[in-house]
Amino acid sequence: MYWYLLLLTLCFIIMKKIFWLLFLVSTIAKAQQADILIKNGKIVDGTGNSWTLGDVAVKDGKIVAKGHLDSWVANKTIDATGLIVCPGFIDVHTHMEDLEKKDPEAKNFLYDGVTTVITGNCGISHTDIKKYFEYLDDLKMSINIGSLVGHNDVRKATMGTANRAPTEEEMQKMEAIVEKAMQDGAVGFSTGLIYIPGTYSKTDEVLRLAKAAAKYNGVYTSHIRNESDSVVIAVNEALSIARQAKMPVEISHYKLVGEQNWGRSKETIPLIIKAREEGIDATIDQYPYTASSTNLGTMVPTWVLADSKDSIEARLSNPAVRARITAHMVKGLKKRGLEHFSYAVVANYKPDNSYNGKSIEEVNVMKGRASTAEEETNTVMDMIRDGGASMVFHGMCEEDVKAIMKYPFNMFASDGGIRVLGEGVPHPRSYGTNARVLGKYVREQKVIGLEEAIRRMTSLPAQKFQLKNIGLLCEGYNADIMVFDEKTVNDLSTYDKPHQYSVGFKYAIVNGKLTVENGAHNGTRNGRTIKRG
Repeated sequence: MYWYLLLLTLCFIIMKKIFWLLFLVSTIAKAQQADILIKNGKIVDGTGNSWTLGDVAVKDGKIVAKGHLDSWVANKTIDATGLIVCPGFIDVHTHMEDLEKKDPEAKNFLYDGVTTVITGNCGISHTDIKKYFEYLDDLKMSINIGSLVGHNDVRKATMGTANRAPTEEEMQKMEAIVEKAMQDGAVGFSTGLIYIPGTYSKTDEVLRLAKAAAKYNGVYTSHIRNESDSVVIAVNEALSIARQAKMPVEISHYKLVGEQNWGRSKETIPLIIKAREEGIDATIDQYPYTASSTNLGTMVPTWVLADSKDSIEARLSNPAVRARITAHMVKGLKKRGLEHFSYAVVANYKPDNSYNGKSIEEVNVMKGRASTAEEETNTVMDMIRDGGASMVFHGMCEEDVKAIMKYPFNMFASDGGIRVLGEGVPHPRSYGTNARVLGKYVREQKVIGLEEAIRRMTSLPAQKFQLKNIGLLCEGYNADIMVFDEKTVNDLSTYDKPHQYSVGFKYAIVNGKLTVENGAHNGTRNGRTIKRG
């Protein structure tokens, strides 16, 4: 009897183990497999809707499930408890035209939440978009890149920097370049109407080229002709081009420059509102700073920089011409109520890097000149003659920044490029644009809400530039995903010490590959070129 009971017990134990083994095998067989599983995050899907708690599954470069995914298993599981899970940010205004000696890992963008950028802004781009995309594909970036085709470079390729209207033959050549670029995947046509040679163009020239892009459903983006005293006229020119070309328009880095224009956002924002009421697909973008950044040449009248380098040098060596330039610059300074060009700070001056981080007023003193506005204009002209410089210009007010930020059809964009650590004293926007919005203006000052800010960084730019399958956390969309801590996200880059990455972004997934892990880039370069359509 004893042996019989023992045998029954052993049989029971064996059968129980077999049962649980079969149950485990069955469970594993039924479990759905992902490459990456993000668990327990506060999901902000990019629509502007409130966050929800849940999980996101990624497989084969796509988002394959979202919700409570208890039955899923993965090769890599990320615990996102207490963290925001959202689409990777899309920066629609960047400058990635010159990537030589730059970091293809694009850490300054990824550490600021960005997984996709649009370059070719301000009329500056490669004119052979096919060749440019092939170069990017060979380079293997860590982020996705799309491009506009830029008016300034199209004009240069056709007629150099001539200060005149194009002939009909030249006009047709420019139209052909724009159309070819659109056929090769450009997302639209951009202008930089304060830059050489775009500033020499008339509205009808820009309109014809915009129409060439409109044939392929392109977007017209514009660094408008004036962001200061004539800003209303300049905004209306961009809107008129969009109206006549029957195409969407994006006005770049919307702002008011010069102390005499502070507060005029109450005039400029209604221009966009009115245009949308008329049926024009008008939107704007903005960087959250009170300083801009561009080249030193914008400080002198545009006619100075026409034609060849020899022509420019001849003008800058002529005392009578210099006197005209000085009069123009001093008049503008007085209009701003300033005595010195202290608002203009050198970001990078290759002939002498000791100028970097110094204002024009300070550089002028370094050169041993009298501390007067007139002598400072001579310093500017000498620097331009010797190759020019990139600059940071302080000249906007915080109240306008906030007022523009509140407008719902406004995207956040850095107007920056990939930065080399320690090179020059650049504008901090290349490092901290999105973190600054999320830290300063969302968390601290509550100018806009978290979900709204993320909508402006994700689905709104994707919709505007017709970027397919990105910008939302939806099943079937590309797995460009950012995981960050809303309590600690912050920009560290400052005007004095710009070379500092943002903090708070814990994980970045680009096209289904984990690229940033525990706040550090892991070396993965899985970005791709994004072509129109």
